[in-house]
Amino acid sequence: MCGIAGYIGEKKRIKFLLNLLKKEEYRGYDSCGIAVRREKGIFVKKNKGKITHLEEKMSEFDFSLGIAHTRWATHGFPNQINAHPQSDCKKKIFLVHNGIIENYSRLKDFLTQRGHHFISHTDTEVIPHLIEELGKREPLPKALIEVVNKLEGNFAFAFIREGEDALFLAKKGSPLNIGVLNQGFIFASDIPAMVSFTNRIVRLEDEQIAIVKKDDLKIFDFAGKEIIHKTEIVDLAPGEVTKKNYAHFMLKEIFEQPRVMRNLFKFYVNDNRIEFKGLNLREDFLRRLKKIFLFACGTAFHAGYVIKYFLEKFCCLDVSIDVSSEARYRELNLTADDLVIAISQSGETADTLAAVRKAKEKGAYILAVCNVLGSSLVKESSGLLYTLAGPEIGVASTKAYTAQLFTLYLFSLHLGLLRNTLQRKVFESILQELKNIPRFQEEILKRVEEIKRIAEKFSKFGCFLFLGRGINYPSSLEGALKLKEISYIPAEGYPAGEMKHGPIALIDEYRAVVCICLQDVLYEKMVSNLQEIKARKGKILSILNYGDKEAVALSDEVIYLPRLKNSLLSPLVVAIPLQLFAYFVAENLGCEIDQPRNLAKSVTVE
Repeated sequence: MCGIAGYIGEKKRIKFLLNLLKKEEYRGYDSCGIAVRREKGIFVKKNKGKITHLEEKMSEFDFSLGIAHTRWATHGFPNQINAHPQSDCKKKIFLVHNGIIENYSRLKDFLTQRGHHFISHTDTEVIPHLIEELGKREPLPKALIEVVNKLEGNFAFAFIREGEDALFLAKKGSPLNIGVLNQGFIFASDIPAMVSFTNRIVRLEDEQIAIVKKDDLKIFDFAGKEIIHKTEIVDLAPGEVTKKNYAHFMLKEIFEQPRVMRNLFKFYVNDNRIEFKGLNLREDFLRRLKKIFLFACGTAFHAGYVIKYFLEKFCCLDVSIDVSSEARYRELNLTADDLVIAISQSGETADTLAAVRKAKEKGAYILAVCNVLGSSLVKESSGLLYTLAGPEIGVASTKAYTAQLFTLYLFSLHLGLLRNTLQRKVFESILQELKNIPRFQEEILKRVEEIKRIAEKFSKFGCFLFLGRGINYPSSLEGALKLKEISYIPAEGYPAGEMKHGPIALIDEYRAVVCICLQDVLYEKMVSNLQEIKARKGKILSILNYGDKEAVALSDEVIYLPRLKNSLLSPLVVAIPLQLFAYFVAENLGCEIDQPRNLAKSVTVE
């Protein structure tokens, strides 16, 4: 969840390191800090708050070796003492870290008994002290290997030591990448953070350490064996990670969705045939398949939940979906004849990776739905559905969500046709409607000012209920999540049929209810729900199809959507107004939209 960065090479202004660190601000943070080597020793500056505040406290100077960090608190309050870099007793080693050291308490006791004094309340601080302790009897490379083998949990860290012309890096479970410059190297948690500086990348793999000098890079495994590394050229334009003319990344990414859908259709569909190049699934396996397990977290879970309905309808399969953090601890009846679909934008979601590893132990086939090639999830999986959304910088997922949906709709159609549970005529009809989805999304985006007006009106409410039925029950969950993520307003998503089993007690004139009430087989049921809300003076925002006559009369405000021939595709268009509504409510309240408090773009800790 934290962001780490660094540089070694020819002299540069300190602004270079700070600009690199700013590229990781989208990961979210509550404090930040740097440690750089200067002529008179190692200069350290850290504080609670934004990088700009840190920058204001420093004058410009040159440096040739340094590390930097943005922190989300896991152990210890967000303050200057707990901010990184953390150091050893002698203030010779300075270290930045992402992850959780699960056995830090035992290590801290061990080190305290040997005379080490701790200042912070972080788990991170045990690492530089452990390096200091074990370095008393071994030179640094050997001591570092001993250190990483004593640490339990997932981590990525980097440190500098006084007197050493090198950066030292280690990775286990948390992302860490090295960028190759013409003169020197940079490193960062995420590749998109580095594309403004270089497109030559070395991906540090799990259980590897790196010793980086300004003209040399050596990588070793945790046993001390040197690894031959390769440099890859990433195809990622710097412009993809800028806001362009939009106020926020989130708004830009909402408007990018029609383009992403078109790219996906062009990539996977050829002459009315769906082709998956990276699927690696035998057709006989798919034909005899009896059960699919879906693992995901957050917004990706909602995408999976939508697709559960679609798979059950057109593939005649038993489909189970679990939040990854629960799935990993359940006794799932997985076998080698089952398919696990793991969904993650980043491919680094810790709980999803853990659930996948457990499923692999039982012999299940893993299919990743992911936006990042080369991510940990992709490496753990046998097959890949690449979502092609491009970098998503806003913490609240928008285009990655609809890209996951679109890709999984295509996979479901492919699977249904292969299993003879989907007629060719129905397949072609749904495929044609998927092709038209970008146009429907653009129609909604043209009415952005109308949605903004509605959002401003509803931003006065202190709590929200989102209701949906059938395949749009997951849409209600996603709408509630978007609103609470970026506006901090309590919001719940519920199946509308459950309203009488509890939530109806909350409804009065101070409660806003967002109802997804499209003209499908459940329309009349939803209208009944609207009548119940109206009878209790609840304020209703309805998402309706054009031509609606009943629900509109019961609603305080309405957002109209095009009516689809196949209503099971409606989550792809319902997502747009829900995202815009959440965005404009948050904007009206003056919230930090791209970096909401306490949230991280990639949740790499459990």
